[in-house]
Amino acid sequence: MKNNKVFKTVAGIALSLTIAFTGSAIVAPHSAQAATVSASKADKVIATGKQYLGVRYKFGAKSGITSAFDCSSFTQYVFKKNGISIPRSSRAQAKVGVKVSKSQLRAGDLIFSDTNRDGVINHVGIYMGGDRTLHTYRVGIGVTVSKFSGSTWDKTFVTARRVL
Repeated sequence: MKNNKVFKTVAGIALSLTIAFTGSAIVAPHSAQAATVSASKADKVIATGKQYLGVRYKFGAKSGITSAFDCSSFTQYVFKKNGISIPRSSRAQAKVGVKVSKSQLRAGDLIFSDTNRDGVINHVGIYMGGDRTLHTYRVGIGVTVSKFSGSTWDKTFVTARRVL
């Protein structure tokens, strides 16, 4: 009688553990799939932006045109081409999505800076991963890829937002 009780207890524990481990194995791929979807969306956003490398910079460039961009019209255009609506100005863009610390940046995150050091966000770029940012600034440079760490945008970093 005692052996039967022990057997049932051990069998119950084994069954519970099997269900627990099987359940976590079933849940894990969904998390990985969500990360893959975000990564592929980020890849698409970056690929779209890279199509405009060299396009001239123009402060106050109109939304939706591709002959010239300022930093926020560029990010707005690139994200919109990938089905994501964000506001027109860098200050407004800095309020959407989820706040991300500099140490947690992922490809596709928006990076915001105060290059005038006056307490007002005035620049936005798209973090590409690998310590690079895709953005546009200054007449004569236009849409370009820049190293992030140690740059003006890093030194005047205010916030980053994840909208993907």
